[in-house]
Amino acid sequence: MRFILLNAYIAIDTILFCLWTAILAIFDRTGDTIHAWVARPWGKSILWGCGVKVRVVGAEGVDGSKPRIYMSNHQSFFDIFALLAYLPVNFKFIMKQELMRIPLFGFAVRRAGYIGIVRDDPRKAVESMNKAAQRIRDGASVLIFPEGTRSIDGSLQGFKRGGFNLAVKSGCDIVPIGISGSHAIVPKGSLRVNRGTIEMRIGAPISLADYGKRDIQKLEMDVWLAIDKLISPHRESAGHPS
Repeated sequence: MRFILLNAYIAIDTILFCLWTAILAIFDRTGDTIHAWVARPWGKSILWGCGVKVRVVGAEGVDGSKPRIYMSNHQSFFDIFALLAYLPVNFKFIMKQELMRIPLFGFAVRRAGYIGIVRDDPRKAVESMNKAAQRIRDGASVLIFPEGTRSIDGSLQGFKRGGFNLAVKSGCDIVPIGISGSHAIVPKGSLRVNRGTIEMRIGAPISLADYGKRDIQKLEMDVWLAIDKLISPHRESAGHPS
């Protein structure tokens, strides 16, 4: 019964907030108001309704006045709600293009200014990254899941290269984020929502001053190690997956 009720709650809540987007979109051309008045309360309402708490460490060090690329590991689709609700900055998600084709929801994320990536078309993927780089140069922060998909067992996977090409192209600092506990809330492939607590640790910005096009592999490694340390701050890193 809890399974049915919670999934119905998530669906109804999402529809209502998408309809609220349609009203705000009349007045909001940048998506900033939609992020603040729709996406953030939507995330908080889903977490509250499902009995999921979020503990945030490092939020006081976030500078929302500077455009940055936020990179987080991805354990569960509840990571999205936690980031929307508790990352204290107005950001644009970089997300799979197919999510933007979902009726009503797709309209809402497009009007919020989120950026879709077509991963199976290299030319369109490059165009999307160029668009994201321009958004950053115009002053927007973006959020990327560099693993590209949710982890099956909650462990940190290898990273895709696209987000790091974007970082070097934009010259924007990367802020690593480590999320733990969300895999136990909803594992990949499941719709059963469990109560629990998600911990979100926000690390110090990684400056791109010392990285160029030839240093992308090193940048990827440094960000991977930073996120791995945030996920498990009291153990030694197991090392980047080969």
